[in-house]
Amino acid sequence: MSIEINNESGAEVGEQNLVELATHVLGEMGINPLAELSIVVVDERTMAELHEKWMGEPGPTDVLAFPMDELRPGGGARGDADTATDPALLGDVVLCPPVAARQAEEAGHSAQDELELLCTHGILHLLGYDHAEPEEHKEMFGLQARLLESWREVRSPR
Repeated sequence: MSIEINNESGAEVGEQNLVELATHVLGEMGINPLAELSIVVVDERTMAELHEKWMGEPGPTDVLAFPMDELRPGGGARGDADTATDPALLGDVVLCPPVAARQAEEAGHSAQDELELLCTHGILHLLGYDHAEPEEHKEMFGLQARLLESWREVRSPR
C-alpha cells in the first residue's frame, strides 16, 4: 500500500500508527496492495472550510472522505470484477485532531483511539460504505468495530 500522511494541523497525531492502521484496514478489506491512500490532518479552521464547501454544513467536523476511484472490498472497481488486480487511487481521508480530542473525552477513551476510529470510518467511506439508512449504519459500524478490534489484537497480542 502507498499511504501518505500529511499533518498540516500542528498537532501530534501518531502518524506512523495511522499509516499502520490504514494498511491493516485496507488489507483486511482485500484492497490491492498497490492502491494509494492519502491521510490529511488539519486544524479546525481548515476542516470548517472543507465541511462548509463540500457538505454545506457549518463548523468543523471530525472526518471527511474524498473518494477518487470507486472501489469495493476485494480490490476491484465497482461493477468490474476484472480489475481486482489493478491498483487504484482511493482518495483522501481528512482528520481533525481538536474535534477528535473533544469526542474522545466525551467517549472516555484516548484521542489516538478516536483518530483510529475516524480514520477507519473515513476509509470505509472511500470504499463505498455509508450510514444514511439504518441497514447501512448497522453494516458500516459493525464492520468498523470488527476492523478496530482486529487492529487492536494485532497491536497488542495477548
